[in-house]
Amino acid sequence: MRKIFIFAIVTAFITSCGSKGEQSVEDVIETKDLKLIRAKKKELDKESQDISDQIKLLTAEISKLDTNKKVPLITTIIAKEAPFMHYLELQGSVQTKKNVLVYPEVPGQLLRIYVKEGQRVAKGQMLARIDDGGMSNQLAQLETNTALAKTTYERQKRLWDQKIGSEIQFLQAKASFESQTNAVDNLRKSLGKFVIRAPFAGVVDDIIKEQGTVVAPGMGAEIFRIVNLSDMYIETDVPESYIASVKKGKSVEVEFPILGKTVDSKVRQAGNFINPANRTFKVEVGVPNKDQTIKPNLTAKLKINDYTNPNAILIPQSIVSENAKGEQYVYVVDKVKDAKGTAKQIVINTGKTQGDNIEVVKGISNGMQIINEGSRSVKNDQEVKILQLAK
Repeated sequence: MRKIFIFAIVTAFITSCGSKGEQSVEDVIETKDLKLIRAKKKELDKESQDISDQIKLLTAEISKLDTNKKVPLITTIIAKEAPFMHYLELQGSVQTKKNVLVYPEVPGQLLRIYVKEGQRVAKGQMLARIDDGGMSNQLAQLETNTALAKTTYERQKRLWDQKIGSEIQFLQAKASFESQTNAVDNLRKSLGKFVIRAPFAGVVDDIIKEQGTVVAPGMGAEIFRIVNLSDMYIETDVPESYIASVKKGKSVEVEFPILGKTVDSKVRQAGNFINPANRTFKVEVGVPNKDQTIKPNLTAKLKINDYTNPNAILIPQSIVSENAKGEQYVYVVDKVKDAKGTAKQIVINTGKTQGDNIEVVKGISNGMQIINEGSRSVKNDQEVKILQLAK
C-alpha cells in the first residue's frame, strides 16, 4: 500500500510537469543541439532531486502514521568497567633440581645398604658402606701414633718453656705431631668416601645396585636415585614477543589435566637468553606440592598473566563488525524511550581477547547500551525495539 501511494504521487507530479507544453526528451535529442541537450538534462536533474526530497518527506510521514511497520527486535548489554586479566597459554613439564643419581667415589665391594626403596632420608644420612680394604685399621694405628706424638710434643714444649733441652728437640716433636695430625685428617677424609650419604633430604626412589656388588666410580655405576618432591617447578619456552610482559613475579594458573588439579603460582625466574633456533626464552614456575601428587616430567598447562587492566570494558567478539575501511564497529542504542530507541554505529578500537570476549580500548564508555542479539540486522539511525533491557 505504501509503495502504491508513493508511485501515485510521483506519477501525478511527472504528469503535471509534462503538461506545460515543454519539449520531450526525444524532441531535444533529435535537435542534435549539445547546448539544448545539456540544458534539458540539468532541468530533469533538478526535477529528479525535487522528487527525491518529496519522497523522503512522504516516507518519513508514512513512517510516523503507519502503525503496522516492522521494527527490528534487539537485546542489549550495558558497558561496564571491570578488572581484566589476559593470560598467555603455554604447555610445560614438571621438573625438580633435586632428582639425582648417587655414584660411589671409590672402588670396592658394596658391603652394606642401610635403606629401602621409598624410604624418606635426611640430608647426610648414611645410605650404604663400601669395603675400605683395611683402611680403618690403618687409621686406628695412625691415631695411636698421633697420640704418642702429641704426648712427646707437649712434654718437649714444657721443657722448652723452662729453658730445658735443645730447641731442635722441641721443633722435631712439634713437626712430628703436626705431620701425624695431618695424616689422620687425610685418612679420615679418604675413609669418608667409603660411606655413601644422602646429598639432600628426600625419598629413595630406586636402589640400583645389590648389596655385595663390586662398584667403582664412572658411568653406569650409580647406586641410588634420590628424589625430593617438595621443590618442584615447571619449565617452558615463551615467545620472545612476550619478553616485556612475562617477568619474575607474574601470576600463573597451572593445570594438571591428568590429575584434574589446578594450582596458583608465580613466575620465579625468567631467562635472559633468547634461543636463536626458536626465538624463545626459558621461564620457571614454582609448583607447591604438599601432598606429593605432582611427579617429575608430568605435563602441565600454564596460563601466565601477561596483561592486566583494572578498568576494562569487555564485549562479546560476535557483535563486532568491520567496515570497508577495515574499521571495527558496534551498534549502541540512543534516545531510548518506552523500550524503543535509535541504533547508532560507533567505531571502536579493540585490545586483548580472552575466551569469547574482547577488550574495547576506545569508542565505548561506561554505561552505554550496546546491541547484542540483532546487531547484524540493524542499520545506522534505524529505529529498534528492545526486547530485553540490559541490567
